[in-house]
Amino acid sequence: MDTMGLRFLSCFFCLFVVSVLYHTAFADQKPIRIGYLQNDIHQLACWVAIEKGFYRAEGLDVQVAGIFKAGPEEMSAFAARALDMGYVGEAPATTAVANGVARVSVVAQVNTEGSGLMVGKNSAVHHVKDLVGKIVAVPGHSTVQDFLLKKAFLKSEVDQKSVRIIVLKPPEMIGASGTDQISAFIAWEPYPAKAITMGAGRLLLSSRDIWRDHPCCVLVADDRFIAERPDDVRAMVRVHVRATDYLNADTGEALRIAVKYTGMDDETLRLAMRNVRYTYEISREGELEYVRFLSGLRYINVSDPESFVNRFLQGVFLKEITGR
Repeated sequence: MDTMGLRFLSCFFCLFVVSVLYHTAFADQKPIRIGYLQNDIHQLACWVAIEKGFYRAEGLDVQVAGIFKAGPEEMSAFAARALDMGYVGEAPATTAVANGVARVSVVAQVNTEGSGLMVGKNSAVHHVKDLVGKIVAVPGHSTVQDFLLKKAFLKSEVDQKSVRIIVLKPPEMIGASGTDQISAFIAWEPYPAKAITMGAGRLLLSSRDIWRDHPCCVLVADDRFIAERPDDVRAMVRVHVRATDYLNADTGEALRIAVKYTGMDDETLRLAMRNVRYTYEISREGELEYVRFLSGLRYINVSDPESFVNRFLQGVFLKEITGR
């Protein structure tokens, strides 16, 4: 065989070996299992990433492994090691980690604000103090909305023991508010907006009124997943940043995707999206406020909030990507 032929065979063999090694490595790599909250437009960046093919563009094999009705349910899935990463409320994530239920870290913010305290359209309730002796629904204990409701009580000097708080899933809240079952509810968007566009509800307070610029949902990753697959976590954060920038720049396409994933109408979602600020910048002060307030409610017992926050917020990937 001549020299040219030997070179050809040598090159072919090298390419063959590289191809086999490449495909073997990726065949052994399990999909990244993600979760998010049902019909919660706070999670819009995740839906944009799926719809626009951003995960595929990063070479990521992402599998939606759970769609949850409330944050505590999603944190239970992390506890069972059924998820690798997820979009979830900051309060339930904080509570689960502080209580040793799950081992996750925040790798990016998802949104700020975006919830509403609602009453019936013709309700006699016009101030938070009017809720004394009434029944108010929250999506779950230790959710962001539960936190916000109790913060509203504190600001209005209402003893939370004077109000009966019950748990209802957001899809059930609007119907219940038209009966004697509840006098008010607090939920994430688009349910407050839906109550308004249906003519069934009235906004008593937006979450912006309760706590301006409050951090709400976050992107979290299982700590073991971070240790084992840091490059995938970095790529997921890069996708999240890209999707967030995209939806802020192209609100029309973001609206179309929100309609697809929630099944709600354009008018409702336009109204809902005006109440949400999409951002990936992590708020350390916001997390400290969660830890201190949740400790005051005795949902958690954190002796050193500063150390807890330093461990819980892992902004290194975000800093590498954004430079800030």
